[in-house]
Amino acid sequence: MDNFNLLARIFIFVLGSMVGSFLNVCIHRLPLGESVVWPGSHCARCSHPIPWYLNIPILSYVILKGRCRFCKGPISFRYITVEILTAIAFLVFFIRFGMNFDFFFYALFCCCLIIATFVDFQHRIIPDEISLGGIVAGFILNAAKGFINVPQTYDLRPAMDSFLGIIAGGGIIFLMGFVFDIVYFKLLKKPPIQGETESMGGGDVKLLAMIGAFLGWKAALLTFFIAPFLGIGVGLVNMVVKKDHLIPYGPFLSLAAIVNIFWGDKILDFVFLAQYYR
Repeated sequence: MDNFNLLARIFIFVLGSMVGSFLNVCIHRLPLGESVVWPGSHCARCSHPIPWYLNIPILSYVILKGRCRFCKGPISFRYITVEILTAIAFLVFFIRFGMNFDFFFYALFCCCLIIATFVDFQHRIIPDEISLGGIVAGFILNAAKGFINVPQTYDLRPAMDSFLGIIAGGGIIFLMGFVFDIVYFKLLKKPPIQGETESMGGGDVKLLAMIGAFLGWKAALLTFFIAPFLGIGVGLVNMVVKKDHLIPYGPFLSLAAIVNIFWGDKILDFVFLAQYYR
């Protein structure tokens, strides 16, 4: 690796960590209905404004040993986790795609997934600002691909794939939850547990629709089938240890979507070839 590529990768990693710092603001404030722009960064415990030199991604957490400089209260480990995770994601996308449209496309998509994942873990909700905003952004960006793929004319296929992805992604998870609720609550007459009246939240429906908007209908359907395999282990542990049958599903949809970006085509090829040679 030459010096230029090394410096480029360091720059992308630092950029990703800075974006991750902003994602932390979104993760904290969106569920509370607060602005992500104003006021500036401040301690969640003592509300003291954080000066820029104490707000350096990753480094500030390490130097301060995970505690606020002013009130000495602990800083959630989530902050450095999100910053490192976003930085790594940006670096991986840069190595895979280079500095082009695909890099920005998947980096934005990953940022939406990170926010949705950590908010869902903590609050069991997925903000509409992320899911609905992501649906619009995914469709617009795919529509823009129509000019990039075929400069001489307009390629309608990316926009159509995105539109079908929204329908397929939102539709399949809504239909599954609808059918399950009818069978479980109506036909079997099982009482709701912990006040839950539906098996699949509306946030999950909109999240998979957003995934479809970015990745298309094939990836949306594949995400739907991969996610349960990723979540089954956590679900079993949660049921045994915490005696709780409910788990946030958004993180596993998000992880399945990432799997799709890198290995979706190979998985589909394997599935269809296996069926062909059976």
